[in-house]
Amino acid sequence: MDWLKQVIDLVLHLEEHLGEMINFFGPWTYVVLFAIIFAETGLVVTPFLPGDSLLFALGALAATQKLDLFWMLALLSIAAVLGDTVNYWFGSKLGPKIFRGEKVRFLNKKNLDYTHEFFERYGGKTIIIARFMPIVRTFAPFVAGMGRMSYGRFMAYNVIGGLVWIFLFLIGGYTFGNIPVVKKNFTLVILGIIAVSVIPPAIEVIREYRKSLAARQV
Repeated sequence: MDWLKQVIDLVLHLEEHLGEMINFFGPWTYVVLFAIIFAETGLVVTPFLPGDSLLFALGALAATQKLDLFWMLALLSIAAVLGDTVNYWFGSKLGPKIFRGEKVRFLNKKNLDYTHEFFERYGGKTIIIARFMPIVRTFAPFVAGMGRMSYGRFMAYNVIGGLVWIFLFLIGGYTFGNIPVVKKNFTLVILGIIAVSVIPPAIEVIREYRKSLAARQV
């Protein structure tokens, strides 16, 4: 469970770790950030990587001139769209195996089933909505590919969702991240962002639990 401790430490002390990363990698920091956002959205095995909180922290750093906001908006938008696109193709290739009931190594079946149910409820809009939901964000494009959603339709939702997600959190961090009260309580702000991101799936879990209870009482 060391990796879990490292992820928690990274999320709770983003501003410290990002500062260290910038000092270590220099200009190559943009490449590292591109890879993180790409992996968080494009690899179905890495849903634990920080997304919303990372983008907000990066925006705050950009306001201090440690990072260039324009380059991050451009590069990370490409990473987000490209990540979902790769994830979509993974889903289209592995989908037949899943439908046949075959086990796919490294694939969390519970997360996949939950995302599939979410997809059934909200349709293609899931690609946009999921951008703001940890775990679902990573699995949504995979399910879209698995369900043979048309590539053109998927890309329309993918581009819109990716741009809105990246721009909203980067510019939000750039605008509010260095306000004294926010900067003083940065860890609490990051936890708040994570909590808000978790609310939608938590509501869905509660609804499903209530439905199962009602079904048992019938």
